[in-house]
Amino acid sequence: MTTTNDSFDTAVHANPARDTWNVLVRELKPVVRDPFTLIFSLVQPLVFLGLFAPLLIGTSGVPVGETLQWFVPGVLVMIVLFGTGATGSNLQYEMMTGSHERTLVAPLARSSLLIGRALKEIAPIVAQAVLIVLIAWPFGFTIHPLGLLVGLVLLAVFGVGLGALSYTLALKTKDREWLFWGVQQTLIFPLLILSGMLLPLDAAPGWMQAVASVNPINWVVQAERALLAGDVAAIAVVWGWVAALALAALGLAIGVRAIRKSS
Repeated sequence: MTTTNDSFDTAVHANPARDTWNVLVRELKPVVRDPFTLIFSLVQPLVFLGLFAPLLIGTSGVPVGETLQWFVPGVLVMIVLFGTGATGSNLQYEMMTGSHERTLVAPLARSSLLIGRALKEIAPIVAQAVLIVLIAWPFGFTIHPLGLLVGLVLLAVFGVGLGALSYTLALKTKDREWLFWGVQQTLIFPLLILSGMLLPLDAAPGWMQAVASVNPINWVVQAERALLAGDVAAIAVVWGWVAALALAALGLAIGVRAIRKSS
C-alpha cells in the first residue's frame, strides 16, 4: 500500500500536534518500561568524569571544585552528543524489520513521526544530566539552581536538533547500517575534540581554534559552563542559544522533509 506524501500530510490529517504527542508517548514507553537503559548509557560519561577529571586536576593544579565546574558542563554536552547522535540507529532498525513501513501508512502525519521521535530525546537528556550533576556535587561541584534549569532546557533544545539530524541520516542510509555508523563516527569525534568539551583549546594551533570558533557544539559547551557557574546573563549563553536553536530548526526542517519523502 502506498500513498502520496503530500496528501498523507494535508488531506488526511488535521491535528499534527495530537499525532506528535501520540508518537512521543509511543517512543517514551520503552524508556519507562526499562529505565536501566538510561543508567547503562551513563557508563561512558562516568568513566570520563572519574578518570579524566583527576588528570585535569593533577596537571592544572586547579582546585577540585573549580575543575569540576569547568569539566562537568562538557560531560553533559557529551551525553547529548553521543546519546542523540546515535539514536537514528533505532529508526534504522525499524526500517530493517519493516516496523517503520507500518507507521508510514498509519493514520499519523508524516511530520509527527520525526518530531515526536526527536522530542523523545528530551527525557533521557534531562534525567542523565541531573544524575551527573548530583554525582559531582559531593566532590565540590556547585549547583546554581537557575543556571542548571536554563542549562537543562538548552541541552534539551540541542538534543532535539541533534536527534533530528541523526534520524535524517538513518532515513538517508536506510538499510545500510555500516554507512550510518561510518558517517556518524567520522563526524562525532572531530566535533567533540573541536568543542573544547574535554580539554581547553586556548593552547591549540590557530587553525584548530578557527575551526572551533564556528563549531556550534563549542558554543553550546561555553554556554553550559557559564550557566552552571551561575552566570545566566553571559554573552556565551546568548551564542549557545543561537547555536542550539539553529541546529534544532535545521534538524527538524530537513528531517521532516526526509520522512515525507520516505517510502
